[in-house]
Amino acid sequence: MSNVTFIALPFAAAFVVGMLFAPGMISALKRRGVGQTISEDGPDSHKSKAGTPTMGGLIIIAGILGGALACVWYFQPMTQLQSGLTSWIPTLFALLALCLGYGALGFVDDYLTIHPIRGIRGISSKPKFALQVLLAIGFLVWLAIARQHTFTPILCIGTKQIIGGWLYWAFAVVFLVGMANFVNITDGLDGLVSGLAAIAAVAFTLLLIFVPLRHATESREIVLLMPALAGACLAFLWFNTNPAKVFMGDTGALAIGVLLPAVAIITHTELPMIVVSLVFILDGLSSALQWAVFKFTRITTGTGKRVFKKSPIHHHFELSGWMEQTVVVRFWIFGIIAALMAFVGAGMDWW
Repeated sequence: MSNVTFIALPFAAAFVVGMLFAPGMISALKRRGVGQTISEDGPDSHKSKAGTPTMGGLIIIAGILGGALACVWYFQPMTQLQSGLTSWIPTLFALLALCLGYGALGFVDDYLTIHPIRGIRGISSKPKFALQVLLAIGFLVWLAIARQHTFTPILCIGTKQIIGGWLYWAFAVVFLVGMANFVNITDGLDGLVSGLAAIAAVAFTLLLIFVPLRHATESREIVLLMPALAGACLAFLWFNTNPAKVFMGDTGALAIGVLLPAVAIITHTELPMIVVSLVFILDGLSSALQWAVFKFTRITTGTGKRVFKKSPIHHHFELSGWMEQTVVVRFWIFGIIAALMAFVGAGMDWW
């Protein structure tokens, strides 16, 4: 199979499925009154967004599934499918199962946020976090068992091993859960996450297919999920660009956020994925920094102090006078710079 076909087929299939699925899904969400609630302490410009349909991450998930299944159909003759699954297809399904698991968790959280039970909105943070950890552990247990002869649990920079063994598995859990939540935190402006995720997915696809990475493993067929993610996110961006007709909610943000590191773990390209996803990580860490400083200063001085006008930091820029579209496009530019940094690291043989 040519590289062009390998990239273009999942991208095009995901984009087409997303574009076809979106109008009906948006109409259905409107009919069911699945509208976004806006925080009272957010920027005033966001209050007009109240009632915009959320849970639109279903569009992204549908696109990813469409792109993946199109590749299974095209690249694997039916005779092979009937006689037994080839080596890469169970791995593909495991990645999709993890993505769907996180998407389902986000879906329930979104639904309960809009339709609270006994006044309780969404899933409380502790059980939500625990479920994310359990899903991540389940995926890693599968990986350790199913790929025990081909997957080595180590993390390296260049020729130097940083961690291995059980420390690697602990890192992998943190990587999966942390990235999922960083992407979820970043999802606060029209088109921000869908654009950044498309940039990250395209960059990662090009890295894995065209750049010889020292530690990359696994057949390249698994990488098809990245152009599928890019196509699905661009289809969603068509409807999510400012002013957004639909929001992805936790449904989409958690699904995107766990798929990126999961593919990186499978292919043993965790470090370049961290660099490619740097904007998500920094935006998420800005919320952690704001919380930590506020708690510490409240304990030590009696008055909590804030580092930013509002976290995550994309809201700080809004409250500093940047237009929402300006913040989004500039964050996209930072995302492209982060992707180029990953290519520089590959050129210096760090990965």
